[in-house]
Amino acid sequence: MGIFSSAALQEEHVLITGATGGIGRATAITVLKMGASVTVTGRNRKKLTELEQELSSYATKDRICVVAADILKAEERDVLVGQASSRNGVITCLVNAAGISGGDTVDRLTPKDLQEIMEVNYTATVLLTQQIYQGMIQSQKGAIVNVSSLSGLRGTYGNSAYSASKFALIGFTQSLALEAIESNIRVNAVCPGYVETEMAKNAINKKALRNDRSFQEEYELAKDGIPSGKITNPEEVANTIAFLLTDAAVNIVGESVKISGENVMR
Repeated sequence: MGIFSSAALQEEHVLITGATGGIGRATAITVLKMGASVTVTGRNRKKLTELEQELSSYATKDRICVVAADILKAEERDVLVGQASSRNGVITCLVNAAGISGGDTVDRLTPKDLQEIMEVNYTATVLLTQQIYQGMIQSQKGAIVNVSSLSGLRGTYGNSAYSASKFALIGFTQSLALEAIESNIRVNAVCPGYVETEMAKNAINKKALRNDRSFQEEYELAKDGIPSGKITNPEEVANTIAFLLTDAAVNIVGESVKISGENVMR
């Protein structure tokens, strides 16, 4: 269901990382419907090609830029920002949706898992944001939304590496927000719980295996543990992100917006 004006982001150029994931994809569709020009990026070229075809049914191709990139690599960040800017102009909005899950209990956590989770979920986000932020400072305008998690607000069993990376993202969001607002740039985070995505399904399945239950049993337990009785869909997260990009959210700064079905209240 469309809840925004088709012109709400008409003057904006939104870059979305992790665009082939459920939240990234839904966000790209939502902001396109709101009139924005969009650059989408990710590491999976096949999925990006499929996404490009899907997005072209919502907007003319001149508003869509697709760039495959590993944003941990400086040269690929340069190519991404260069191609995006050449195609759609100055990047005015950034949605950092790239992320991975994984890890284990602390006694079984490997250095490789820890490094990969922190690099993808935190370091890459900071480095790309730093690059795009420079252009926003020059324009004295911008909005940045980081996709964190309820795991960035509280720890859970067997989740130390992922949770730490998302806590780090909240700290980054709050610190950058204080600096960026001096240049009329708003920075916020969204913190969803379980979302109907492959990443969440993998996390539920991992928990099911640990507890010797079927996926469906664990899924129902997860849903029953949410006061609303509902697992969030990607479009709900996308709508929240889109709202934070608009001028309607002009005085929402440095916030961590929970999408939890009342599962976390603080």
